[in-house]
Amino acid sequence: MILEIADIRIPPGKQAEFEAALQTGVETVASKAKGFRGYKVNKGVESPERYVLMIYWEALEDHTVGFRQGPLFAQWRAIVGPYFAAPPVVEHFTLVAKSA
Repeated sequence: MILEIADIRIPPGKQAEFEAALQTGVETVASKAKGFRGYKVNKGVESPERYVLMIYWEALEDHTVGFRQGPLFAQWRAIVGPYFAAPPVVEHFTLVAKSA
């Protein structure tokens, strides 16, 4: 399992619109990608224009090749991209340890 973390910044005052677009984008587009296993979104307390999107993928290539290089990515970006104040910083992680 791979965890994709996207650090997203949006313009001030667009939180409600972005949150709706993000949920729509994940549930109607990204969730259809091969290897998609679920997601979480957290919003900054001190920085309310900052979001951390966490998407769980079966394999790294499910995100980097299947999703990013396929037709779903353009649909995803059309929904959420207009709210980006800057390009998201995206990295991938593997699990090392977790609590019970």
